[in-house]
Amino acid sequence: MEMETKLRALIVDDEYPAREELRYLLRTFEEVEVVGEAADAAEALKLIESINYDVCFIDIKMPGRSGLDLVKEISRGPNHPAVVFVTAYPDHAVDAFDLDAADYLVKPFDEARLTRALERILERGTQESHPAVAGASSEQDFDKIAVPGHDRTVLLDVKDVVYAVAANGYSHLVTASGRHLVSQSLLELERRLGERGFFRAHRAYLINLSKAKEIVPDFAGALQVVMENDDRVPVSRRQARALKSFLGL
Repeated sequence: MEMETKLRALIVDDEYPAREELRYLLRTFEEVEVVGEAADAAEALKLIESINYDVCFIDIKMPGRSGLDLVKEISRGPNHPAVVFVTAYPDHAVDAFDLDAADYLVKPFDEARLTRALERILERGTQESHPAVAGASSEQDFDKIAVPGHDRTVLLDVKDVVYAVAANGYSHLVTASGRHLVSQSLLELERRLGERGFFRAHRAYLINLSKAKEIVPDFAGALQVVMENDDRVPVSRRQARALKSFLGL
């Protein structure tokens, strides 16, 4: 990764050893400069008001307001930073991606996993500035997805995928035969399958629209898509309008 300007980073975690460990890992990345630390949401908000951060690494469970509450607050701003949740609890991933988090790191993680998170942040910035052109990659013309196994690699037909769900940097492909773990992130799958009738319904879900049966409102007033296997996939409020427009609703 090469950048002319470093990413200004804020670390938000109530445990000093956790902040120290992440700061140590980030020192190996020339693209990132840690310019602030906070032990709770209130302290973080004060720093964010005074400095234009590019990325915030935020713990979820902290005294007072949680990391999720903090992100809801800063997302109201016009130019809010990218967010990477850093937590020991994997069960908040869907909530995190619903808040448009760039990534979700589960402690303990290594430098390689952190690298993938930073690459996603840079990818998102590049995509916003230079949208992908249909057919730009020959991979888009390949109808198989490699699913590694214990003693072999299965080549799964793209048309058999009902939907994909984020899985801590990887993805699960859901088919009629079950779930299949693949090494690609949901962002990587979206870039490859976006021109094949797949729609990013949610930060944590990519659906095959040809496998959709119904669209129904959920209890919170948002939408869910009922897939052909009867699984219900949430549609974020951000994507609900795009889906309705695409379907002519």
